[in-house]
Amino acid sequence: MNLKEHLKTVKPEIAKIILLVAEKSKEVKKAFLTHNKWSDSSNIYGEQQLELDKWADKIFIDALAESKIVKTIASEEQSEIIEIVKCDGSYGVTLDPLDGVSCVDTNLAVGTIVGIFDEGDVLEKGTKMDAAMYILYGPLLTLVYSAKNGVHEFVLDSKGEFILKRENLKMPEGKIYSPGGLAKDYIPEHEKYLRELEKKGYKLRYSGSFTADIHQILIYGGVFMYPALKDAPNGKLRLLFECNPISFLIKQAGGACSTGKEDINHIKPASLSQRTPIYVGSKSAIELLKNFYGG
Repeated sequence: MNLKEHLKTVKPEIAKIILLVAEKSKEVKKAFLTHNKWSDSSNIYGEQQLELDKWADKIFIDALAESKIVKTIASEEQSEIIEIVKCDGSYGVTLDPLDGVSCVDTNLAVGTIVGIFDEGDVLEKGTKMDAAMYILYGPLLTLVYSAKNGVHEFVLDSKGEFILKRENLKMPEGKIYSPGGLAKDYIPEHEKYLRELEKKGYKLRYSGSFTADIHQILIYGGVFMYPALKDAPNGKLRLLFECNPISFLIKQAGGACSTGKEDINHIKPASLSQRTPIYVGSKSAIELLKNFYGG
């Protein structure tokens, strides 16, 4: 079954957005050969941009704007919410056009992360999200989506179609852990949690690409984490563009998410640039957090 056929049971507007992102991801995949140099510009967080960062951002934004159903777009590469004036729809989309660009030089997998709201307000809690997806640019071009209908994985075949690989993915209770941040900056609660995971036989697997590490956790089970740090109490990852959509997907697969103190999807974003600590993965690994953070 291809992606278009699978989306027949999904709300037509959501299906259209997912198909648009899927189609443009094929262009992004090809552009790794032609737009792989570092630019002389930085994004709103002061991070140097790859040429492909800027190019992918434009490709996705232009396609969403031309769809006539997307009212607002929030991109990690843009300093403000983009309002589409000529629009018949009411959808809001959050976009991380290229997650993990530091891995491009070493040919590791990177991704695109998308969140979809049908009421057009992108500054909403993750509990208000109606669909989310990510594209993983790896040995295979992989697409994972959920529109509150389970979590489904597709791969691009030789004919240029996304074909269903695994339907209704469920988080296994695996034993992989992927910890971001420097060990010297870990707070005591996190250090104790890591020691407990290791006692339980968890093995460290961390690539530096959020999307790639999340896909590994989704398939094999375990926990990804980028915690609060001594010098960064809100962690590193962005609530709007990374944490909310991924937490939504993992929960749809039967997993769980937390900041250490609360469900990530319960936080109402106060700004585009808001960051949050994140623990996301198998339920048992997230439940274990309570022993160290107390909630």
